[in-house]
Amino acid sequence: MTSPLASAVRWLRGTLDTLWREVVKFGIVGSVAFVIDVGTMNLLRHSVLEDKPTTAKVVSASLATLFAWLGNREWTFRHRRNRAAHHEFTLFVGTNLVALLIGAGTIAFSHYVLGRTTLLADNVANVIGIGLGTLFRFWAYRKFVFASELDSASERKSANTAGAASSSSSRP
Repeated sequence: MTSPLASAVRWLRGTLDTLWREVVKFGIVGSVAFVIDVGTMNLLRHSVLEDKPTTAKVVSASLATLFAWLGNREWTFRHRRNRAAHHEFTLFVGTNLVALLIGAGTIAFSHYVLGRTTLLADNVANVIGIGLGTLFRFWAYRKFVFASELDSASERKSANTAGAASSSSSRP
C-alpha cells in the first residue's frame, strides 16, 4: 500500500515537472513574440509612427499577441485546452489587452510623464512593461485562458489509479 506522503510527493513532482515544462515553452514562445513586438515597434518608430510611440506599441503588441496565442495554444498549453477556440481566444485577447495596457502605460508614463522621449528611453520602458506584462500573462494563462479543469480531474484520477496499481502490485 502506498503512503499518503508518497502519493503527495509523486503529485508534487508531477506538478513541478509540468510547471517547469510550461515555463520553458512559455519562455520560448514569449521570446519570439518579444522579438516581433520590439522589432515591429522599432520599425514603426523609425518610420511611419516616428512621433507616436504608444501607437507603435499597440500595433507591435497586436502582432506579437497573435503569434503568442498560436504558439501557446498549439505548444505550451496544448495539454490544458478544454474550451472552444473562439472562447479561449477571447480570454487570451482580454488577458493580452490588460498586459498591453501595462506595457503601453509604462511607455506612456516614461515618455509623457517623466519626459524621457529618446528611443533608448522608450525601449527601456518597453522592456520593463513587457516584463511586468509577461508575469501577468503567465499567471492569467494558467488561471483563466488555458485552465485545466478537466485535466486536473484526470490527473487526480490517474494519480489515484497509479497509487492503487502500485499498492496492488506490491501485495504478495
